[in-house]
Amino acid sequence: MPTSLIYNWEMEAGKFAPQLKILVYTGTQRVKDVARFAKYDVVLTSYGITRLDVETLSQFYFNYIILDESQVIKNPTSNIAKAVMQLKSRYRLTLTGTPLENTTLDLWSQMTFINPGLLGTHTFFKNEYQVPIEKKADEAKTKKLNAVIKPFVLRRLKSQVATELPEKVENIYYTNMTADQEQKYEEAKAYYREKILNLIDKEGIGQSRFTILEGLTKLRQLSNHPRMIDAAYTGTSGKLDDVSHMIDNALFEGHKLLIFSQFVKHLDLIKEVLNGKKIPFAYLDGSSTDRREQVEKFSKSEKIRVFLISIKAGGLGLNLTEADYVFIMDPWWNPAVEAQATDRAHRIGQKKRVFTYKFITRNTVEEKILALQKHKLKLSESLIQNEENVIKTLTREDIEMLMA
Repeated sequence: MPTSLIYNWEMEAGKFAPQLKILVYTGTQRVKDVARFAKYDVVLTSYGITRLDVETLSQFYFNYIILDESQVIKNPTSNIAKAVMQLKSRYRLTLTGTPLENTTLDLWSQMTFINPGLLGTHTFFKNEYQVPIEKKADEAKTKKLNAVIKPFVLRRLKSQVATELPEKVENIYYTNMTADQEQKYEEAKAYYREKILNLIDKEGIGQSRFTILEGLTKLRQLSNHPRMIDAAYTGTSGKLDDVSHMIDNALFEGHKLLIFSQFVKHLDLIKEVLNGKKIPFAYLDGSSTDRREQVEKFSKSEKIRVFLISIKAGGLGLNLTEADYVFIMDPWWNPAVEAQATDRAHRIGQKKRVFTYKFITRNTVEEKILALQKHKLKLSESLIQNEENVIKTLTREDIEMLMA
């Protein structure tokens, strides 16, 4: 599993299967003696440690090898994917909520771990399935691939498993830019629109991907707050003003909040607001080393009612059912990522209704991304629902629409 989930698995094992003997095989002081594995029921380790210790770990014959968040091995040429393929066991399982993150090739790597040869070689799969499905929207190939993998996939929707969960109420909250913010946004939009469209005409869209991504990222940041790209900016931001007001209301009504952002800089701005109002909070991003302490602080303290989390660090593996409000600060292409963030609160153990607010700045690329999401994310709904790698599929017309 990813390193960040070791603690979660250890806690859940202690809670639901206290009779099992668990060995946590991580850390710089780990004893590299696989013979002692035989004394335990379950060995928990991370993908990173597996990559480092594959020669040692491959000497032990396990009954089961289970990959949690198995999309980590989606790239078959990565060292982690190569390492787990060398492990030996009688049975193999993979667990994931997002089996396809970018392309159908993600599926090939995970299915090859479970059932080597089922989907043929890497090249065969690409020619037989990936190209026809992704480039030509070939429905016959999609159905054929679905038929091959179906006997090996147990797909359980949360609505089937957690029937007792209270409802989840999803809201889109539209905010308006301030006058200063709008001026900054329009200047950047005009600059990138001309730069990107000229580059597409000269070099073709394939050679323009990096500039497209750069332009869209800058516009997204300006939609949030110009200070994210210009430290000298002294004005405010419509979104931050509205979020500040919503935090006050939610706390006044006694709610606990999770606030997710793709950008650590955005979380820093919210931190400033909370510190200014003397509102205590828990905090987690990719550089945090005190994950367990922050989770416990939020879960157990009545005083700490706000948890700021970067989606990359906390979009999976956290159980935060104390929260009943979830703010998604800056939506992106993949609704599955946002859904996983919301599910930190909306999971087994939650007794209250969960309210999600997705903050969208009007007349910006954020509003247009919502429109694109609806007709772009169709690749694998007929396989296992998830998204395409949207940047790769954007057309010149899409760019014009996003930067209109």
